[in-house]
Amino acid sequence: MATVTSHQFIGSFASHSPFNSKASHFPKDSLNLPIKFRQNRFKIEATTASQTPVLDTLLSPSTPYKKKTNEASLILIRHGESLWNEKNLFTGCVDVPLTEKGVAEAIQAGKRISTIPVDLIFTSSLIRAQMTAMLAMTQHRCKKVPIILHDESEKAQTWSHVFSEETRKQSIPVIAAWQLNERMYGELQGLNKEETAERYGTQQVHEWRRSYHIPPPKGESLEMCAERAVAYFEDKIQPELALGNNVLIAAHGNSLRSIIMYLDKLTSQEVTSLELSTGLPLLYIFKDRKFMRRGSPVGPTEAGVYAYTKRLAQYRQKLDETLN
Repeated sequence: MATVTSHQFIGSFASHSPFNSKASHFPKDSLNLPIKFRQNRFKIEATTASQTPVLDTLLSPSTPYKKKTNEASLILIRHGESLWNEKNLFTGCVDVPLTEKGVAEAIQAGKRISTIPVDLIFTSSLIRAQMTAMLAMTQHRCKKVPIILHDESEKAQTWSHVFSEETRKQSIPVIAAWQLNERMYGELQGLNKEETAERYGTQQVHEWRRSYHIPPPKGESLEMCAERAVAYFEDKIQPELALGNNVLIAAHGNSLRSIIMYLDKLTSQEVTSLELSTGLPLLYIFKDRKFMRRGSPVGPTEAGVYAYTKRLAQYRQKLDETLN
């Protein structure tokens, strides 16, 4: 098992959960059915393997589906600094926006991924993750517009209808899912971290924050967060990667740690020491049903996330030709 290091350096090159399965027994080979859009509106619905997947229906409804490639890019970004991060408060599932610094971090993250293909975006249901994804994509060289899908009611679907096929081709669907939310911190939410440590003791607070199995009062443990986040990843995100769609996930420290635990096959002990920096992208390549980590910036002078693959080089060349 690989040694766990800080997110800043892993790229040197390289309330209870609704799910019943144990986080330590995630199935590794489940490629469930993909999601898709109805042809006449941005709308997610279940589909069978013989039906057209999400992006091909959106971009070319009349073209029979063909698997795009044997590999796909997966970008993970922890949201930028939030207003409660700045105040040193336990945030959890409380929905607070980014600070000015957080906005800058999101924009910088966008510059670092600006030449990596993105076909589909997943975020949590919380505004700080959604802001991060949207701000990051303003820097992408493809110049496509991210559009958050709304399928919570028939009226929401109708009112968010996009009538121009050309506009749909220049859009990137954004799917918000509560399963990617930060873990719920229960009775700690809104409390100052230093004051909480003084009240309950440093060791107790450390266990609530960093242990895998122990939840804070009326909150989720990392294990509970992992159950819902990884189940969603396997059910909704991994099938899209298997179809060759390039995916960006903007989410939170604990939901992303859970997903990285799954991708890198970390133990419950290793994941507790994994640190993720705000606004610093991490890139994986999905190929032959395996995830290969391809890094994050290797130092202060490194401008971009990199991956030494022929496909990414071809994409960047094509993007340069299109823009020039």
